[in-house]
Amino acid sequence: MKRILQVLVLSVFVLSSPAFAWWGGGHDILTQASIKALPDELPEFFRSASGESMIAHCAYDPDVSKNRDMAHARAAEYGEHYFDLELIKDNPVPANRDAFIKLCAELNLDPRKVGYLPYAVAEWTERLAIAFAEYRKWPDNPIIQYKCYVYAGFLGHYAQDMCQPLHLTVHFDGIVQKDGSKLHSGIHEKVDSSIEVLKLDPSELAMGQKVEMVGELFPAIVKQLKEGFNLVDNIYELVEQYEALKKPSTELIDFTNDRSREGVRWTASLYLTAWKMSENIKLPGWLER
Repeated sequence: MKRILQVLVLSVFVLSSPAFAWWGGGHDILTQASIKALPDELPEFFRSASGESMIAHCAYDPDVSKNRDMAHARAAEYGEHYFDLELIKDNPVPANRDAFIKLCAELNLDPRKVGYLPYAVAEWTERLAIAFAEYRKWPDNPIIQYKCYVYAGFLGHYAQDMCQPLHLTVHFDGIVQKDGSKLHSGIHEKVDSSIEVLKLDPSELAMGQKVEMVGELFPAIVKQLKEGFNLVDNIYELVEQYEALKKPSTELIDFTNDRSREGVRWTASLYLTAWKMSENIKLPGWLER
């Protein structure tokens, strides 16, 4: 009876909640690993065990914000987690959110249908950079440190979503046919659960990572977006193996590890980039913390 209730509860969760992100525990694992992978250049408060725990805690929050009872927060948050690259056709990815909305108007597209993921990554990187700039000026202010944790959690979530290829395509939960039907519907949930089901270890994911500043931010985001999009076919080639996720093949384990390690590298690199950017940020003269 207990087992039946557990299945019913899980079914309700799957049917009532958007599954379009790594499961919460997956974001937790990847965020922990990202903090472990950081170079000593970043401040100790950010790399500490308490910092790691707090940032990983906050990495859940973008999905928590999609609560069905909170209509405005849900509407604002929902599109931040994906970007269906095919929909903008051969157009370059616009350099900011306003330019993207203008392009969508020209293409007669609903921007929310395409998604805002690259802009979420860029904007939260810059928010974290500003918070780091405040930390540089007021290093003993614990409230600024807590703010860095929150911003890093949000950034980590979106950065990791970008490394799940099904967040980057119209075929996000099955291959869409001309008649509107889908092949392999339900695949998204299986991919999202893979980090937890395979019990990947944060320390192992952090090991040997090459964490570097990304250079010019938005071009690096677009490059990451397109590299992830090019792996959509790889997931559908593994679709039958995802059906047997609890008895995974070596190929599936390797693919999940590869995407997870890339999520860790990308997240940690954005944290480092935000820290580097903060060196040159001039805070307004009226600001007093």
